[in-house]
Amino acid sequence: MTYWIINSLIVFALCVLFAGVLIPQILLIAYRRNLFDEVDERKIHKGLIPRLGGIAFEPVILLSIVLLAGLNIILGNTQFSEAFYRHAILLMAGFCSIQMLYLVGIADDLIGIKYRAKFVVQIICAVLLITAGCWFSTLGGVLGITSWSPWVGMPFTAIIIVFIINAINLIDGIDGLASGLSSIATVIYGLSFFMLGEYAYAIISFATFGVLVPFFYYNVFGDVKKHSKIFMGDTGSLTIGLILAVLGTKLFTHTADSTVDFNPVVLAFSPLIIPAFDVCRVYIVRIRHHKSPFLPDKNHIHHKFLAAGMKPRAAMVSIISLSALFTLVNLALSLVININLIVILDILFWMAFNAYLSKKIASRKEA
Repeated sequence: MTYWIINSLIVFALCVLFAGVLIPQILLIAYRRNLFDEVDERKIHKGLIPRLGGIAFEPVILLSIVLLAGLNIILGNTQFSEAFYRHAILLMAGFCSIQMLYLVGIADDLIGIKYRAKFVVQIICAVLLITAGCWFSTLGGVLGITSWSPWVGMPFTAIIIVFIINAINLIDGIDGLASGLSSIATVIYGLSFFMLGEYAYAIISFATFGVLVPFFYYNVFGDVKKHSKIFMGDTGSLTIGLILAVLGTKLFTHTADSTVDFNPVVLAFSPLIIPAFDVCRVYIVRIRHHKSPFLPDKNHIHHKFLAAGMKPRAAMVSIISLSALFTLVNLALSLVININLIVILDILFWMAFNAYLSKKIASRKEA
């Protein structure tokens, strides 16, 4: 146990260090080459801000894990490499998938890519992961389903993976929101996998958290005038979205043993409730208004917080706190009530909360 705690802390520290060094270099290049995020009517930021922060994510995570693996081998510790070898096929498929989305994200941030092309690549990545064994073989009791046919589970998994990727991408609307929500998720996933003895996934979770920490600092506290502010762009949101989709799927389908006192299913979906529920609501609203569900608008949860009178940073802190509250309450409820009732309560609370926000926005407009 101590061995894995030390390795988790080291990989986290390495990612913080490498990302903290790389992001300023990305900023320098972006300002020299005039690579900025275009301002339009949907966006709330002012000034010229690069959107290439996500370029640091995949290389830093991979470098840190490989470097730590090599260090363990040099020191004669085989536990690290053995933990990853047990999941070698899925990890290789995951790396290939992340690499594809990473390249698509870079292309989109630099020259722009149509959403249909990104959608096709996301489906290819989902299929690759499913063939490597990452699919919902069970729903963990949700809707009373404990097991089902691969012919149902695999297509369902493809939909969920693409859905989560886009949910993280679409929630990236104000400073610190996507990275903050993703940080909450990676910490929860890391601790959950650690307690379950799935140390390879725990290391990946803490490495992802490590790369998000310095980005969060530059994204939230960076100064446009000092050329220190940056966005993650599609490169970052697509990469993080895919990592969370894989980690969430593996945790969701993990069979809890008697040595743990929590339900992995609850901890798998709870950190993603806000981006997932928000996308569902936004898509429904767009369809009701006879608009394409894939065309952007200003109807996301962060837009509603801003319309209700909140400042961007206060809205970000409130939404992240709400995500943490969802997870803690669901975890407590899972000890006493059925998983299906928890899902129903989550949906009812989300609907009531959005109704409250809409009423507050309407009152503010009248005033």
